[in-house]
Amino acid sequence: MSETLPFWLALTRIEGLGVRGCHKLIEHFGSPQGAYMASLTELESCGIPTRAAQAIFAQGALQDAEKELEKAEKAGARLVTMESEDYPHQLKQIPDAPLVLYVRGDVKVLSQFAVAMVGTRRPSAYGSSVAHRLAHDLAERQLVVVSGLARGIDSASHRGALEAKGRTVAVLGSGIDVIYPRENKRLADEIEKSGAVISEFPLGTGPTPENFPIRNRIISGLSLGVVVVEAAEYSGSLITARLAVDQSREVFAVPGNITSAQSFGPNHLLKQGAKLVDQWMDVIEEFPAEVRMQLLPPAEASDGEPMSVQAATLFTASLTPEQQAVFEVLRADQALFVDEIVSASKAPHPRVLAALLELEMNGLIRQLPGKNFIRKL
Repeated sequence: MSETLPFWLALTRIEGLGVRGCHKLIEHFGSPQGAYMASLTELESCGIPTRAAQAIFAQGALQDAEKELEKAEKAGARLVTMESEDYPHQLKQIPDAPLVLYVRGDVKVLSQFAVAMVGTRRPSAYGSSVAHRLAHDLAERQLVVVSGLARGIDSASHRGALEAKGRTVAVLGSGIDVIYPRENKRLADEIEKSGAVISEFPLGTGPTPENFPIRNRIISGLSLGVVVVEAAEYSGSLITARLAVDQSREVFAVPGNITSAQSFGPNHLLKQGAKLVDQWMDVIEEFPAEVRMQLLPPAEASDGEPMSVQAATLFTASLTPEQQAVFEVLRADQALFVDEIVSASKAPHPRVLAALLELEMNGLIRQLPGKNFIRKL
């Protein structure tokens, strides 16, 4: 156990400080232990509540932290702080990243490419089916599926990923030892075997309503983007989508029946500019090229290494027939939308995407906003 871990954990247990207050202190003193070594005058001068400054100076939370660490070990949970190499890089970028994560399962999963899937706890048969299928297909492409273990869309998404032999992460709105809803205990155990169950809340914390909006920032923060399947007008899923926008993540929505109340959320997001999703490719094609290259590995060059832009002219002589067909459709003086390329090349959509990715990564073409492509001069 790291010697600094009790200080990180103790800081999270100071009442009235909050996550952003913790970050403010760490920025000022350089570390949690730096804050605990400060004088009361120094603490009060940081702009935090007087009661919080006094609590830190009294150091009572350090004793509580030691007890919490013992309980976590008995519960089979590992604690990961922001200074740890295992702390997910993607999550660390958000302004209110949790200082400490309780983790059961494989902590390495948290740092892999992920997409969040969220939605209503009372989905239609259509919503459950779409969530399950989409999560299955995304997990097959090596994306980690992140959700909240709730009833409905969350559960369907986790199960879809598991059935694909993929990895999934459940972010709890309770302590890691308090599985909610109770009927998902077995599902949580299955997730833990190949993925992870995580929480920022202390052990024993119940699933109170105010916890779920707080945990939603972690769901979006771990992910490259958030997919909303079904959600009512005042759904917590819309909170997650708004957080995703604030965190500069992609937002996707599965369109629904306009007469259904559960379709309000995704349909509203589509009006606001979310990407319409009806299959896994709609999600992956929005990610950066380096991500897509790993999720949609193209045919390798003969030496197994990516070619430089200088070697592009030589590369064109060894294109596959499908790559050649796509390349010949493209022009240097006019960008073409991806659907136009599919139509003109007469190749299946997934293969066109793979060919475009290969051509882009090898410097032959360039992608413009709106899924438009153009030859490089």
